[in-house]
Amino acid sequence: MQFSLGSIYHIYNQGNNRQKIFFTIENYEFFIRKVRIHLLPYADILAWCLMPNHFHIMVEVKEVVLPAPAPAHGVAALHSPVSRSATASRAPTKPGAPTKPPPANDEIDLNHSIGIMLASYTRAINKQENTTGSLFRQKTKAICLNEQQGVSSNWYMEYGVTFLKLSIPEWQYPQVCFNYIHNNPVKAGLVADARHWRYSSLNEIINKSPDSLVNLDRVHALGLNFI
Repeated sequence: MQFSLGSIYHIYNQGNNRQKIFFTIENYEFFIRKVRIHLLPYADILAWCLMPNHFHIMVEVKEVVLPAPAPAHGVAALHSPVSRSATASRAPTKPGAPTKPPPANDEIDLNHSIGIMLASYTRAINKQENTTGSLFRQKTKAICLNEQQGVSSNWYMEYGVTFLKLSIPEWQYPQVCFNYIHNNPVKAGLVADARHWRYSSLNEIINKSPDSLVNLDRVHALGLNFI
């Protein structure tokens, strides 16, 4: 996945072989906490929905790369694919010496942070269910829903008309994707009314929850409304 600053994306993945990824109420809550930790530093959440065997998250990217967190208590981050070896072995910089840009392993990009989030959640579920192996499909999808000048996206222009490079009309632009995400539980037959599904952003948007995972100001500014 490649993310660009200011773009809106629909991020989604499902259980490997369509297996369940949420088994208890605590699993849903744990995943939401992971989203707060791993996605909020990079993006504003515009909509989300967790289903028994998959998830949907709609984000607006505000950062693409951030500094990697320092290992806690002097222990290297063994569960992160980001190496700290180069940082640990670097000699101290002399006063007045020119500053060099930090190496790549001192940074984590949004794509990498999503991978860390899913790997961490997978470890917890494997421990809970006494299982091993992949919980999610290998590749998490991220569809760009808006055009940024000079950035390749899922849109193209022909004879002055904007077309989408997608075969799924439901994901053609932010407003439709916003509705699609919140209506997912209804389409799956889990509830008759989208407001009755506990594990989505719809009620926190309707009720303007102060602790909302969604950035309510951005949702309003973008004119996103559930229809």
